[in-house]
Amino acid sequence: MRVLVTGAAGFIGAALSQRLLARGDEVVGVDNLNDYYDPALKQARLAQLVPHAKFRFAKAALQDRAAIDAVFAEFAPQRVVNLAAQAGVRYSLENPRAYVESNLVGFINVLEGCRHGKVEHLVYASSSSVYGANRKLPFSVGDSVDHPVSLYAATKKANELMAHTYSHLYELPTTGLRFFTVYGPWGRPDMALFLFTRRILAGEPIEVFNHGRHSRDFTYIDDIVEGVMRTLDRVPTRDAGFDPFKPNPGSSNAPYRLYNIGNHRPVELTRYIEAIETAIGRKAEKILKPLQPGDVPDTYADVTELMRDVDYAPSTPIEVGVPRFAEWYRSYYRV
Repeated sequence: MRVLVTGAAGFIGAALSQRLLARGDEVVGVDNLNDYYDPALKQARLAQLVPHAKFRFAKAALQDRAAIDAVFAEFAPQRVVNLAAQAGVRYSLENPRAYVESNLVGFINVLEGCRHGKVEHLVYASSSSVYGANRKLPFSVGDSVDHPVSLYAATKKANELMAHTYSHLYELPTTGLRFFTVYGPWGRPDMALFLFTRRILAGEPIEVFNHGRHSRDFTYIDDIVEGVMRTLDRVPTRDAGFDPFKPNPGSSNAPYRLYNIGNHRPVELTRYIEAIETAIGRKAEKILKPLQPGDVPDTYADVTELMRDVDYAPSTPIEVGVPRFAEWYRSYYRV
């Protein structure tokens, strides 16, 4: 297939592009290579993709309508995976307009490109952050997500609504994936695993929010990519069992689906830190702090629907995934 991957120099986008190329798909990657975190890491990920004969790259921001229209016109993708976004919960408190431009304006440009380009299937990144103030665990796609606690989460919820509108009005098949704390080699420097590893190796203290008592459904990158691949290959159709009097938020009488994609095994932050300490052979000096604004206490993915529909089966525990990251980190940064 011809697949357009936005955010192709990002953590998930680069790993997904490699898998698509490995099975013989043509891939055009789009990324604006912004400086939200170290652009050199993005360039290094991209350098692994560029040598492939079936890979092309376009440097563009999603909010640049003309640039995105040109990519769709030139490449004519059959399927699209939209992973580009302004990421991060805490940064949305500092620079909210960046989220509106990338996650809202940018997403409408992708939707329009898919509509006019007759794209067979759009898969897009949502986030576990949409569950916001919810406390019932595990989080289910059948739950209400009307109480976001960060603008980042609100933009991701908006993406789901926008996608449904296009599925309903234009019969554009769309699938939203609510990612749960993705980690692994080539990961993002603003995420806990990266930050903690860097500071512990440097002999610096780490800031542990909520006194380490919150939990996350840490999901290894390979399990995430496998789920995205399986989802991409399954084009949604109208849900024949959809009841408009008791609507299920995860499906529709339009070709639309929502899934959680997580490890289905929440881990308390203190245990996660212990896994990092074991992997790098050093103890952490901890500075305990309260929960940060915009953060949620716990995340836990109910992946029943994804298991049912695409046979998704995450299999990587942190005792395996964290050491793999530590090995990559030491090799990449030569420490």
